[in-house]
Amino acid sequence: METVHVGLEGREYDIHIGQGLLARAGEFIAPLLRRPFVAVVTDENVAALHLDNLRAGLADAGIEMVALTLPAGEATKSWPHFTRTVEWLLEQKVERNGIVVALGGGVIGDLVGFAAAVLRRGVRFVQVPTSLLAQVDSSVGGKTGINSPLGKNLIGAFHQPSLVLADIDVLGTLTPRDFLAGYGEVVKYGLLGDAKFFDWLEAEGPALAAGDVGARIRAVRRSCEMKAEIVLRDETEQGDRALLNLGHTFGHALEAATGYSDRLLHGEGVAVGCALAFELSQRMGLCSQEEPSRIRAHLDAMGMMKDLADIPGDLPDADGLLQLMGQDKKVLDGKLRFILARGIGTSFVTADVDRDVVRSVLVDALAQR
Repeated sequence: METVHVGLEGREYDIHIGQGLLARAGEFIAPLLRRPFVAVVTDENVAALHLDNLRAGLADAGIEMVALTLPAGEATKSWPHFTRTVEWLLEQKVERNGIVVALGGGVIGDLVGFAAAVLRRGVRFVQVPTSLLAQVDSSVGGKTGINSPLGKNLIGAFHQPSLVLADIDVLGTLTPRDFLAGYGEVVKYGLLGDAKFFDWLEAEGPALAAGDVGARIRAVRRSCEMKAEIVLRDETEQGDRALLNLGHTFGHALEAATGYSDRLLHGEGVAVGCALAFELSQRMGLCSQEEPSRIRAHLDAMGMMKDLADIPGDLPDADGLLQLMGQDKKVLDGKLRFILARGIGTSFVTADVDRDVVRSVLVDALAQR
């Protein structure tokens, strides 16, 4: 097991990364408890695979568990399921010093974290991420929330977890598509701030996808280290933390355009969005054409989406996509901020982007469909 410490003053926590952590969950969670009881929220798919294992791991430490199982899918990150979760937690008499456990991918982690943030004006919660995307990104850093019909993650709060348990073994139950969607977020870390990590991914990505445990632990650890470093500098996204949204300005618009459906998973949108962000950077003279080409080549080698042409079904035109991008949370003083790059590993945040150049990137990408 490896551990990444998130040293936020007064809200410190550890991210444990390794094998067999669900079976040892009670060992890690027990020290946080005033009484041996936790409320777990999960989804139907994860419950069938992992809930009994978590229950046994908690029981080994004498911890009683109750569980709520929600439908799987992005549509669960919505007001109705958020309301249901909060009311259920109140029915279970979760106290202000209690612990809520989020067992699932990014959808469950975001929704449960937000529920914990508002329940009794804030209760503690533990993230037990079961997807690669959640292990490397959404479970760390305290961003919680739900979607609106007007855009993704527009409703939420910053609420740090008390512990993150990233069990590498559960990644073996993911479909290849879900694993690769999470890999889109892993690639993002190399692109935004660690060129050597991206070099390593180019070499080891196939082994990582094929199930190499050591490679998976290293990829999760490095991703979490990078996110923790940025969160420590800028917890509530006033500046540097926006770097973590590389690819997301395009990606979130594409997710909205596809109805937050299985047509495009979040990590797939991020991967396509990263390629588009580097294409935009190249058109603005910030980096060479070799950079976006290299990114697309790696995504292609991994069998991932890399262009708008890879997204099935109809998409809005360039102006329609621009309108969706305007709902992004990174709009500040009426101007949309982009995360651009001077090369792989050197990204930065800017609002100084010509809308016509963005539109030309989208027009050309759509023309290839």
